[in-house]
Amino acid sequence: MQNLSRDYIIGLIDGEGSFTVFLRDDGKYRRVEMHFFLKMQEEELPLLRSVKSFFGCGYISFQKDKRRNHRNCYRYEVGSIKDLKEKVVPVCKGRLQSKKRKKDFEIFCRILEKVERKEHLTEKGWNEILKLKGYLHK
Repeated sequence: MQNLSRDYIIGLIDGEGSFTVFLRDDGKYRRVEMHFFLKMQEEELPLLRSVKSFFGCGYISFQKDKRRNHRNCYRYEVGSIKDLKEKVVPVCKGRLQSKKRKKDFEIFCRILEKVERKEHLTEKGWNEILKLKGYLHK
């Protein structure tokens, strides 16, 4: 396993990273799931293991792709609010170069702050998060 620099990690995130929010509302409970993903082709599994070691959290899963002309991949994922706040956000804050990734990260951080303050449990907070989520990945 190789030791990766913060700059190298930022480059990977700029190119292949994703900051994603899932909103779950079953009519009784509302839940916000937040995830940081880094997906790479299967021959890059050792690199993803080094990324996981760098952050000291998260997990790696296999992702079989059934589409033609696509290869199987592995995905590194962090979904713990605590790990996102304490490990992923500090590494990325102020360092991302990709305009799209930087915008998504900033929105992701705003949603993360609202979730930490439990604003998603109020109607107003839920609607604000729903609106912010609409700006992700655009």
